[in-house]
Amino acid sequence: MAKITLVDDDENIVTSVSLALESGGHTITAYYDGASGLAALEKDPPDLAILDVKMPRMDGMEVLRRLRATSNLPVIILTSKDDEIDELLGFNLGADDYMHKPFSQRLLLERVKAVLRRAGIVEQGEAPEVTEALNAKSLKRGKLVMDAARHECTWEGKPVRLTVTEFLLLHALAQRPGFVKSRDNLMDAAYDDQVYVDDRTIDSHVKRMRKKFRQVDDEFDSIETLYGVGYRYKEA
Repeated sequence: MAKITLVDDDENIVTSVSLALESGGHTITAYYDGASGLAALEKDPPDLAILDVKMPRMDGMEVLRRLRATSNLPVIILTSKDDEIDELLGFNLGADDYMHKPFSQRLLLERVKAVLRRAGIVEQGEAPEVTEALNAKSLKRGKLVMDAARHECTWEGKPVRLTVTEFLLLHALAQRPGFVKSRDNLMDAAYDDQVYVDDRTIDSHVKRMRKKFRQVDDEFDSIETLYGVGYRYKEA
């Protein structure tokens, strides 16, 4: 099973979440402040990080922002706030999923399983569509090259660092250039059935992808928006 790092300053949450995840067969390492958690994540990256938002020394959003500068590590954000702005900020910074406290242990395990599946870390014997996609051959579309088995993406030979969710969304678009994918289609490509996300989540991921590609090519325009319909990939 997976190696998971939990960063949360609430001892009760750390205890309950650790017990739930360990019951699912995962190995848990816990840290109680953002700075210590970030240092550990950078030194010895796990399969998944679970970050609380409100923490001493460094909050979860700042940990995520710094982590995303160098890593595609799957991240789930925890928060006690029922605040839509926080959720959108988390997705804009590159979170893979988001959970509001309090939550059930069963829901937590399902969310963790879903993120690990999307990252290609699955239980023995499982063969979800995401895993099949990750084992596919390289995808070449004009200036874009995606090696799913290695989780590598380049544009004109320059590396573009994508999160697992961003990679799956772009792969779904680039498979059929010129064909429109609705937001529902893209949700199906990147998320398991038990995980609900809304349209704005997909929009946030697409916005981040465009920003990353424009850092290597300021004229990048291959992900087109068709307002009221969805997105399509235009082969460059």
